[in-house]
Amino acid sequence: QVHLVESGGGLVQAGGSLRLSCAASNSVYAMGWFRQAPGRERELVVAIDYNGDHTYYEDSVKGRYTISRNNAVRTVYLQVNSLKPEDSAVYYCATSFRLASIVNGVCDYWGQGTQVTVST
Repeated sequence: QVHLVESGGGLVQAGGSLRLSCAASNSVYAMGWFRQAPGRERELVVAIDYNGDHTYYEDSVKGRYTISRNNAVRTVYLQVNSLKPEDSAVYYCATSFRLASIVNGVCDYWGQGTQVTVST
């Protein structure tokens, strides 16, 4: 069993930045950040493999979001810059053994989410 705890969400003005964190209770392999806005399906935003050699970015966040990880403290980070109102959502981290599984939306463990709200 792996417990994932997200933090770092909040209310920010458009154009602002946040740094989300996802702390894992055990060593984890590939990690991803998903988001879900009201009335919309959950979507994958970014993902990273264990060594950080391979990443995935959804087109709308390329150049604005950066995923990174520190395996020594079992934490994955998501730096979000140039935020837009349409980025508002609950952001969830999730893990799976393979990056490809995360890209396909198949994850073994999920966090409870952290709310990001971007005001105009």
